[in-house]
Amino acid sequence: MSAVRIRRIGTTKDRLGESPVWDDYRQRLCWIDALAGTIHTVDPVTGAARRFSVPAPIGSLALRKDGGAVLALRESFAAYDFDTQALTQGPSIGLDHPKLRLNDGKADPQGRFVAGTMHGDRAPDEAPVGGLYRLDASGGLELLETDLAVSNGPCFSPDHRTFYLADSARRIIWAYDYRPDGPLLNKRVFVDTTALQSGTDGATVDAEGHLWSVLVRIGRIARFAPDGSVVRTIDMPVRHPTSVCFGGPDLDVLYVTSISRSHALRDDHPDAGGLFAVEGLGVHGLPAHRFASGPPEPTIATPVA
Repeated sequence: MSAVRIRRIGTTKDRLGESPVWDDYRQRLCWIDALAGTIHTVDPVTGAARRFSVPAPIGSLALRKDGGAVLALRESFAAYDFDTQALTQGPSIGLDHPKLRLNDGKADPQGRFVAGTMHGDRAPDEAPVGGLYRLDASGGLELLETDLAVSNGPCFSPDHRTFYLADSARRIIWAYDYRPDGPLLNKRVFVDTTALQSGTDGATVDAEGHLWSVLVRIGRIARFAPDGSVVRTIDMPVRHPTSVCFGGPDLDVLYVTSISRSHALRDDHPDAGGLFAVEGLGVHGLPAHRFASGPPEPTIATPVA
């Protein structure tokens, strides 16, 4: 196995970098600064980069089959067109709560967008509101799960039968049986990361069915086998990595976002908030699922930052 190499890509410095996704149509990486309301794109080969402004906070994005992206904003979904820089508002989850917002999300194998909420700064006896939502191309919205404090890392096994979802506050990654239609079934603990001294954040699954997730409080990335055991860890150069995805022409580069200053975490390292590429892992990822919807009709023009 070749030596693992970690390098910073570009000079971006996000407050809360999140939601990296590889655009295999354009061979570029997309990701967000959640607190700044910024979408970034970069071609890792040429270095060509762009940034786009959307309403903050933004929880996550998934690419659309017909171009652009679907976004999880504070309490609603939206479509974004990279060519026209236009935002089209979509359905709301119907919860306007000052401490609740949509958070991490991904497209599912059937082309829907699955995104969960985070309910921060709760009192000890306060139950979390919100949950996990599934948006389809017609604008239909389903509530799939409740009682989630900080939902993160939604992803799917290679055979599409298992869905993984972390509650970072509880330091648990759950596994469910996933069906094309209908509710999540057979909820069970995939891994409890309490012994690792950190909750997990963003996650992805590789072609071998192993789950990769960041240990956001201790500056590491962990690879979990399908039975939940830790089979590999990688130390990152910054204290608070946030999310991961595989990219590159062969899907063998692990891209990692990070925090410089979020509401809860801060890192004064000069590379904190940067985007990183981890190479030489000897592992390949899977193409990202895309949201099944055509380009939206622009309704709100937003300038390029």
